[in-house]
Amino acid sequence: MDRVQSIRNPGVYNTPVGLKSTLLRLVLLLAMCPLAPAQWVKLPSQGVPRTKDGKVDLTAPAPRRPDRKPDLSGIWLIESPKLLINLAANLKPGELPIQPWAEALTKERSTGIHAAEEPQAHCLPPGLPRINATPNPFKINQQEPGVVVILYEAFNLYRQIFTDGRELGKDPNPSWLGYSVGKWDGDTLVVDTTGFNGKTWLDQAGHPTTDALHVTERFRRRDFGHLEIQTTIDDPKAYTRPWSATEVMELQPDTELMEFACNENEKDVKHLLGK
Repeated sequence: MDRVQSIRNPGVYNTPVGLKSTLLRLVLLLAMCPLAPAQWVKLPSQGVPRTKDGKVDLTAPAPRRPDRKPDLSGIWLIESPKLLINLAANLKPGELPIQPWAEALTKERSTGIHAAEEPQAHCLPPGLPRINATPNPFKINQQEPGVVVILYEAFNLYRQIFTDGRELGKDPNPSWLGYSVGKWDGDTLVVDTTGFNGKTWLDQAGHPTTDALHVTERFRRRDFGHLEIQTTIDDPKAYTRPWSATEVMELQPDTELMEFACNENEKDVKHLLGK
C-alpha cells in the first residue's frame, strides 16, 4: 500500500458544518506532515512473507517470538479515520454512557467554537487513546524483554509498556500518555494505563477526559498485516460506566517513520475559532 495515499483520504462524515470544517482542517494538517521525501521509504522490509508478484502478504499468519507469543512488531496505521473523528461512532444513539456535563461540553465543542482550545492546535500531544488513530503511523518494537516500546510519528512521542510484572503507581506525575503495564491473555496483549492529566480530547468530536481516566487496550495481531486494538474507556468522572471501541490497524511495509514538526513556523491557530 502506498503510504501517502493511504493517509490522504480522511473522508467525510456526518458531523455539524462547523465541526466538519474544523475537523477537516486538523486532519489535513496532520496528514500533510509526512509529505516530504524520506531516505528509507523505498527500502524493502526484510523477512516478511510476499506473494509471487513481490507484494507483502498481509493475510499470512501472524509471526511469533521464540516464547510463542505473537510478535506485534511493525509499523502500523489505522485503516479508517472514523474513530479519530468520533471514538463513539460505532455506538447507537443513546448508548454512550456519558455524564450530563461531559455531553454538554461535547456538544459545545462540536460547534467548532473551541477549536483553538484543542491541545493539538497548540502542538500538544493527542493523548491516549487518540494518538493511536492519528493519520500518522506508529512503530511497535517488541524485541527487548520486559517492555514493549511504541514510537509514534505524530508529535515524535513514545510509550513504554512494561511487561515485567511491575504495578502501576499510586500517585504518578500526570501526563498525556499515562503509564502503562501489560500482560498476555492468550494471544492478546492487555495493557492498562493510568496517570493522565485530564486534558485529552478523546476525539475530534471533543469527548472529554479527566484525571480519573483508566484506559485498557487489547492488542491482537489477527494476521500478518492487521492489528486490532480494542480500547476501553473507564473515566468515572466523565462517564457513568466503562465503554469500548475497536480500531483496526494495517501494516505499513517497506517504509519507516518520518520526522514530525508541529510548531515550526506555526500559523494556523490564529485562524481557529475560540472564545
